[in-house]
Amino acid sequence: MKRPFIIIAMLTAFTLSACSKFLDVNDNPNVPSDVSEALLLAPLEAGVSQYIAAGNAATLVNQWMQNCVPNQPMPNTANYMVTSSTFDDYWNSMYVVVLNNLSILDKQATANGNPKYAGVAKVLTAYTLGTATALWGDIPYSQGFTGTGNTTPTYDKQEDIYKSIQALLDAAIPLLQSDQGNTPGSDDYYYAGDMNKWVKVAYTLKARYYMHLTKAPGYNAAAQADLALTALTNGMSSNDDDCAFSYNGTSTSSNAWYLHFYNTSTLVLSSRYVDSLLMHADPRLPYLVSKAENTGKYNGNTIGSGAGALQDYSVAGSFYGGIASKVYILNAAEALFLKAEATYITAGYTAAQPVFRQAVAGNLVKLGVDTNSAAAQTFLAKRGVLTAANALQLIIEEKATANFLSIENYTDWRRTGFPLLQMIPNNTVTSLPRRFLYPLNEITANPQALQTAKLTDRVWWDRSN
Repeated sequence: MKRPFIIIAMLTAFTLSACSKFLDVNDNPNVPSDVSEALLLAPLEAGVSQYIAAGNAATLVNQWMQNCVPNQPMPNTANYMVTSSTFDDYWNSMYVVVLNNLSILDKQATANGNPKYAGVAKVLTAYTLGTATALWGDIPYSQGFTGTGNTTPTYDKQEDIYKSIQALLDAAIPLLQSDQGNTPGSDDYYYAGDMNKWVKVAYTLKARYYMHLTKAPGYNAAAQADLALTALTNGMSSNDDDCAFSYNGTSTSSNAWYLHFYNTSTLVLSSRYVDSLLMHADPRLPYLVSKAENTGKYNGNTIGSGAGALQDYSVAGSFYGGIASKVYILNAAEALFLKAEATYITAGYTAAQPVFRQAVAGNLVKLGVDTNSAAAQTFLAKRGVLTAANALQLIIEEKATANFLSIENYTDWRRTGFPLLQMIPNNTVTSLPRRFLYPLNEITANPQALQTAKLTDRVWWDRSN
């Protein structure tokens, strides 16, 4: 199936024709667009891949998580040199390109009696909202996308956004299971119309967003873990459930991470990331990391050391960084790591051990590692065994490796303190960033008192470290 980047252009063109401002969606929400649901879904899935899962926001998060670094003299974004205008593109991608068009798809599918399309739209809306609120905290939602032309909505509290996310997913599940209306097919680049897979995604996202609130004010970690475990009984369970966008590996269909590392950036992997895999003799290393062209060795750039020859450093390996590699929207391994963490919270490390072991071993298999090999067995003996002292750290660190490049790793770090990060010297920021700044365009167009938030301020649920 061809997935050319022309669908990104289609999505942008549709966005511009549908509305002039991101919250002015359909002057009359009861009159659907002339564009069919099938023509809307395909570019939307491409947009979620290109702009959310592997967009510019994701590259910044991976710099702050010290996985990669621009091969440029300091200061740069890796040591937190950003301004409000840095985030204009990120906000625009989430609201104008994705959420706006998802709202149109949801309304139109509902009006046309195609509940499965509406269900997919709600799942992807929950996913994008969850990404946005984790990065910014309070954001507009309930007063937006109403068709009333309101371009200056008040911001919903983050707690209310999480309630909206769960409501979207609860509403999506029966729609996905409906036997009415049209069923997506080749226009569904993620699952080719397999609604059972979409249901698993919905339940896994429910678990993810329950676990975000384990340390939130007024919430109980054990209760959130129980909710997550209940959701996961219907969630993703094997690598076959991965939600991913495949690329052809051509000039018009190139993996977004390949473009970040090769064509449009000086981005390279950091020594912290590469050296951690080497230190643990991780058998996934050759799949996750390329060898530097000049040395033939695995070599990351030390953050803060400045620029060198690009060919002296490693970039993302063939599994995530190849021109035809997949971009993972939701990794099935995440479900098992969520289950391991939730089990640890409710029943202790011994009960979590078999789930954790399954998660780690399953990710080795996914990347092509023979788990019966001596290297894999040695690794599993060291990194696949939980103790009372290391359980949470190991679960989150191994989840980060299995979820390589995912924005979710930034949320996990703020929730748990793992993986361990060191402050990169900076003259203006005295501690590690814990959120995004509100974008300059939004501050100008829709001023709110909370937009004065600083990089080091915590979002509502971030109360653990």
